[in-house]
Amino acid sequence: MTLLDLWLSRSIPMCLLLQSLVLMALCFPSASMCPKGCMCQRDSHLHGLNVTCSQSRLKEIPPSLPVDTVLLRLDHNQIGAVPDQAFTGLRLLRELNLSYNAVETLGEGAFSGIEATLQVLDLSHNRITSVHKDAFARLKARVIVDDNPWHCDCALQQAIGGMAHNHEAAARVLCRSSELRDQEGRPFLAVDTDLCNLAKRTTDYAMLVTMFGWFAMVISYVVYYVRQNQEDARRHLEYLKSLPSKPKKPDEADDISTVV
Repeated sequence: MTLLDLWLSRSIPMCLLLQSLVLMALCFPSASMCPKGCMCQRDSHLHGLNVTCSQSRLKEIPPSLPVDTVLLRLDHNQIGAVPDQAFTGLRLLRELNLSYNAVETLGEGAFSGIEATLQVLDLSHNRITSVHKDAFARLKARVIVDDNPWHCDCALQQAIGGMAHNHEAAARVLCRSSELRDQEGRPFLAVDTDLCNLAKRTTDYAMLVTMFGWFAMVISYVVYYVRQNQEDARRHLEYLKSLPSKPKKPDEADDISTVV
């Protein structure tokens, strides 16, 4: 066997090994890319990663999510908040599952950066009571909001109004509490009252009552001041009347007699 044949016999397995390593790198993400407690698997159909962090006892959203994540499962954890821009950079994200967590409220930028691509957003079985009026404004995804203790107020009414394309989700919002007591336990879409105007009227009434209270206090003070001055003047006059008359001097009496 010549030296050339020997070199080729050793180079071919090496090339095959390198090809295998390249294919593995393309098909499977590295361990450093996958967040702790999660499992990452490449989806050849969606050309991205399926990141599953279900039942991982997470208390917050992992900060280092792969940028090519297309499906993110964070369900059945203890996540209590969705910070603004928590998913910024995940421009391929299509499905986000946050069900069965402890989220209580949603800010304006909770889903900033994923509005254009997100198709499904599951927020069911959380503790959400209130949301920013623009929390869902730019989302085109199908939003699932079942089983949350919603407080039906002006902000929620505006947020639901921004989900006109998502009537099914809006229909599933039940008022655990409400600005109107007779709406508690009823579907939010059954609320016919404009809660924003109701809140404005309530504020106007409060301001009117406050102004009336201050006005009444001023009037009461003025009346008290006038009456007090009148009483002081009356007492002073009575005091002057009670004083004895000043006696005349003898010289003055003689002068008077002379004149007469």
